[in-house]
Amino acid sequence: MAPIKRLLLLSSVATSTFLVKYLPQLSLKSSFVATLLALFSFQLTIWFTWTALLYPKYFSPLRHLPEPKGNSFFNGQFDVIRKEPSGKPQQRWINEIPSNGLIRYRSLFNEERLLITSPKALGEVLVTKNYDFVKPDLMRDGLGRLLGVGILLAEGDEHKIQRKNLMPAFAYRHIKDLYPIFWSKTSEMVKAIISAIHSQESTPSLDITKAPPIEIGEWSSRATLDIIGVAGMGQDFGAIEDPMTELSTTYRKILRPTRQAQMLGLLSLFIPRWMVRRIPVSRNDDMHNAAKTIRKTCRQLIQQKKQKLKAKDKRVDIDIISVALESGGFTEEKLVDQMMTFLAAGHETTATAVTWGIYALCQDTSSQARLREEIRANLPSIDNASTPITDQDLDRLPFLHAVCNEILRLHAPVPITQRQADKNTSICNHFVPKGTRIILSPWAVNHSKELWGSNAHEFRPERWMQQGTAKTGGAESNYASLTFLHGPRSCIGQAFAKAEFEILMAGLVGKFEMVLAEPEKVVEIRGGITARPKDGLKVKMKVLKGW
Repeated sequence: MAPIKRLLLLSSVATSTFLVKYLPQLSLKSSFVATLLALFSFQLTIWFTWTALLYPKYFSPLRHLPEPKGNSFFNGQFDVIRKEPSGKPQQRWINEIPSNGLIRYRSLFNEERLLITSPKALGEVLVTKNYDFVKPDLMRDGLGRLLGVGILLAEGDEHKIQRKNLMPAFAYRHIKDLYPIFWSKTSEMVKAIISAIHSQESTPSLDITKAPPIEIGEWSSRATLDIIGVAGMGQDFGAIEDPMTELSTTYRKILRPTRQAQMLGLLSLFIPRWMVRRIPVSRNDDMHNAAKTIRKTCRQLIQQKKQKLKAKDKRVDIDIISVALESGGFTEEKLVDQMMTFLAAGHETTATAVTWGIYALCQDTSSQARLREEIRANLPSIDNASTPITDQDLDRLPFLHAVCNEILRLHAPVPITQRQADKNTSICNHFVPKGTRIILSPWAVNHSKELWGSNAHEFRPERWMQQGTAKTGGAESNYASLTFLHGPRSCIGQAFAKAEFEILMAGLVGKFEMVLAEPEKVVEIRGGITARPKDGLKVKMKVLKGW
């Protein structure tokens, strides 16, 4: 949209200059400014009439695809999308609108979107034609300030090279060596939560309803930041011990969605992004300072790693960045981008999964009790983190796997992501013009009744416990679960994240009995990169002995 408006402006400037200089009788009062404003306004009106009214309603090759009812004349489903949590409308549409893999809906000014709903369509977008679809510039620019242009945002050949060079660091044989780190940090978190509970209790009570409320989302964020620090970069950020560390407070500030952030995002649709960034508001200052702090931290860690590697002549650390650095496939700045990606995406998504995991088990107390029994029977006590756990230990916990898989299905941390057709292409033999926005929604696909059955919206770990369903949950297609995406653009840290998530859940469920502090309260969902409870998740936790 922005390049078109810039082209119209340049055209208006050139035409106005010509008219004022050579044909003043055709200009407005021989004034360059007046002529420019009139021409630009006229061209914008013609352009808007075409793009927002005529093209989407009468000429678009996508206009015959199924779409939701109740469209606004100018803005399609924009009001619905704006008012509901990200991914919620798509979750509803996938089950209400019959389709052959594509649902078309319109957003602001009737800009078209294609929601991908079937395994065949997902396979084309994510695998067979994956490089036909790229992340939109607005998305890359916005996330790039926080994440760097690492593997999450790189495209084309650059993405292929980055993924190839990072794959050894995320190989299963390497991830399983990180399990003791996951377990040690989980133990540290559990002990810190126990101390927090005791500090709020005048006298310990056996009645869990009298226990002080604990905001579990805050603790999970601190723990996952420390884990990605040690396991990913060989650096303990100390967030569990001290929530006010520089990095912890930085992420807490910028990952919290604000009205100001939403307004700046909306402005980016109309004026150049470089101009939006220069608007003197606190959100821009926060983003600038955060990026500066995170980049500085990452650069310092890399320089320390380089010196250590040079002194030892070979790698002695097992963290991910040490493995990537040894590969020699990255410049220092490229490695900084990767670290920024791992720090933000690596800790926020898993922390969100833990939050929803505790929420699900507080609602299903029988599954919570069953899982606790399995954990205590097969894992060493969390009180003694010096006894490490291994991949073989986790393999003896089928119900833990089932519970965590169901949580990741039902409460995918990232509800929606976007692509844009980089050229004229097709999906399921349907022509898709260049520039069309493609919507990939785990919250929609993971809740599809066609893919998961009539109980798709229910928390049922047992669906992963039947014979032959441990990896599929009973769904007939791998594409039925979109939590980690698929293909060349799938989450490279999937094995890392799943192991970390399972170990964190094992430590919490094994040590505490948990109930919601406000069981009658309707949980509102906070927007942003991930979907979390808006006001956090307060849980009452009772410390259980015997493990």
